[in-house]
Amino acid sequence: MERSRSDVLILGGGVIGLACALYLLKTGASVRVLEQGLPGSGSSHGNCGTITPSHAGPLTMPGMVGTALRSLMRRDAPLYVNPRPDPARARWLLGFARRCTWGHYRQAGEARGALLARSRALLDELVAQEGLNCEFEAVGELYVYRDRRTMQADRAHVDLLRRLGMDVQALDGDAAQALEPGLRDGVRGALLHPGDARLRPDRYVAELARRVRELGGAIETGARVDGFVFDGARISHVRTTGGVFSGERVVMALGAWSPLIGRLLDIRLPMQPGKGYSLTWETPPRRPPRHSLVLREAAVCVTPWATGYRLGSTMEFSGFEEGLNDVRLDALRRGAAAYLHEPEGRGEAVPWWGWRPMSVDEVPIVGPSAQWSNLTYATAHGMLGISMSAATGELVAGLLAGPAPVLDPTPYSPARFGL
Repeated sequence: MERSRSDVLILGGGVIGLACALYLLKTGASVRVLEQGLPGSGSSHGNCGTITPSHAGPLTMPGMVGTALRSLMRRDAPLYVNPRPDPARARWLLGFARRCTWGHYRQAGEARGALLARSRALLDELVAQEGLNCEFEAVGELYVYRDRRTMQADRAHVDLLRRLGMDVQALDGDAAQALEPGLRDGVRGALLHPGDARLRPDRYVAELARRVRELGGAIETGARVDGFVFDGARISHVRTTGGVFSGERVVMALGAWSPLIGRLLDIRLPMQPGKGYSLTWETPPRRPPRHSLVLREAAVCVTPWATGYRLGSTMEFSGFEEGLNDVRLDALRRGAAAYLHEPEGRGEAVPWWGWRPMSVDEVPIVGPSAQWSNLTYATAHGMLGISMSAATGELVAGLLAGPAPVLDPTPYSPARFGL
């Protein structure tokens, strides 16, 4: 029955699974990654590739429920909730709504901020020491506003970041346009987050996979998890379309697929897939922005690289509905055109969609399972998987193999949900 055995079996070959594999290999553990497609073929591939301690603030904040309700009939809204009946999604949304308080906003922001800041500090070292060729640039990110009321409403964001010790600089419209001449007239202000960075996410994931293999780790592709074998409260084997595998420890790093596979383990993870979209050009505009941008009113992220250019973001709660939505792709284009002289790259635009793993409290679920003695979660990173990858890998390696983690694991523990 058993094809291969490892110290640690990692379910999922996205950015979180590969980061966990890399840090575990550094402890001397033998590691095998099981991936249903190719490494990084899910949300790790088409996201905006920004490294953003500035995104510490969660979506759970007062007023978000009203925003979601107003989006029900607008398929192009930055935050869209599909009105189709879905009991699981309705339960999740109710739990999310209960957490839309300032108290939870600060609590979740502190937990997210700690993981983001640690990951940002590790990335410089990781890219340099492991020789990751992924166009990493520590250039900062600019939030751009065309309405002063939106900028004023983001005061809570500024206050949270400053309380966490992160640098954020407020600019007026003239200063923002001087910093980014590609911005159109009408900019009212901006927030500069100099501690943010960017990279090409597809190349980052490919480089992590390369280093995992070079360090002796195995990556099984075409291995979709479809069942488990148990020995009491322990997972003894994992059945996949690519064979049967076992490990002393099992790490669930399945991203948005975690709640689906969790059902096979009689686990009800408080997660929903949040669908995101992007458009990518392999040739950037003639005058690309220097910084990564967040166009706040349009909720569009702009990421320029030396070898490409991407518009992305949006959040759609439509369950596990597959496929592209041209209405939402068009909204990315319109949003960018309202802010930039050259809103698109040159040549053909490649559309993409993917599911982000959204936890009900907007904090990742990382830590040991209370139900299965050898299972550890590393999931629910929402829109921040790339940004949180290095610190999550370090945290999981510390929990499973030591030494003790640098970060306090308590805020991310699945115990908060009784898992």
